[in-house]
Amino acid sequence: MAEERSEGDKGAGDTAALSGKVPNYKFKAPKAAFTSFITQDGSSGYPAEANRYHLYISYGCPWACRCLAVRNMKGLQDVIGVTVVKPAFERTRPDLDEHIGWAFAKFENEEPGISPDPINDAKFIRDLYEISDPENSKKGRYSVPVLWDRKSNTIVNNESSEIMRMLNSEFNHLARNPDLNLYPVELQASINEVNGWVYDDINIGVYKVGLSTTQEDYDRTVRTLYAGLDLAEGLLEKHRYLIGDTLTEADIRLFMTLIRFDEACAINFKCNKRLIREYPNLFNYTKDLFQVPGVGETVDFYHIKKAYFHNFEKLNPYLIIPIGSTSWVDWSAPHNRDRF
Repeated sequence: MAEERSEGDKGAGDTAALSGKVPNYKFKAPKAAFTSFITQDGSSGYPAEANRYHLYISYGCPWACRCLAVRNMKGLQDVIGVTVVKPAFERTRPDLDEHIGWAFAKFENEEPGISPDPINDAKFIRDLYEISDPENSKKGRYSVPVLWDRKSNTIVNNESSEIMRMLNSEFNHLARNPDLNLYPVELQASINEVNGWVYDDINIGVYKVGLSTTQEDYDRTVRTLYAGLDLAEGLLEKHRYLIGDTLTEADIRLFMTLIRFDEACAINFKCNKRLIREYPNLFNYTKDLFQVPGVGETVDFYHIKKAYFHNFEKLNPYLIIPIGSTSWVDWSAPHNRDRF
């Protein structure tokens, strides 16, 4: 959909790298470079087939993890492979330019949860973009998620909102949970409306706050962020999920920011007016979603904290990772959301 494609909502990774180098930088999410669509019938040229497509993600990136969550929830683990990159950026072309970005493990178990690229033996996500389109070397945006086609050896799509939709609907004949529908027709208008303000005010809102370069910008963006959180808190007082009692993609999109909020955004991005665990409904809602099969598996606080505190070097020049609350906040603890 045009609304979704115009989001450009998956590029925070390389924007983070840029923010550490450019004075007075203001966050602007880049548009997706690859927007082909996989279809069950193959009419798009990319038929939904088992073991043909591969998902590249970072556990540190909320946009990548929402795609991973849908893949897990639908039961596509045996259909679409996944490779996880290192949480901290590295120089990708030391002899060519100053770009820093997502890197693959050099060997198994180099860090917990990561691995080398099993398909092209790429060293960096940048390599995949340049294999797919050599002209991308001039664009400098090499973000995750990346949905890769083994057969044509190219990136199919790097737009998280579109990848979520593909995984939700086009692989049902191969999925273990084909009846799960995170974007039902009768709720699409409501989902799109909620996605709009959640994206602008919260998903991207934390970056707008964190990368503010003037007090005026900070004051304005932080008000917008907390207005969005207050709105979500009010909705969740009335029903279990953002849109009634049906779990939808809107909830997955919001969850990925909420689970990172207290550990990273509140500290490094100065989003400290109120923590998520201080919102009764948002806190229990986040626990509820964390416990949905396949969703909690996308949360790795080692990766999240290292990504946020190492990749925004301008905000944290000594690369110190705060201790945070992961030692005592139990996201698997009981919640009260089933009262609905």
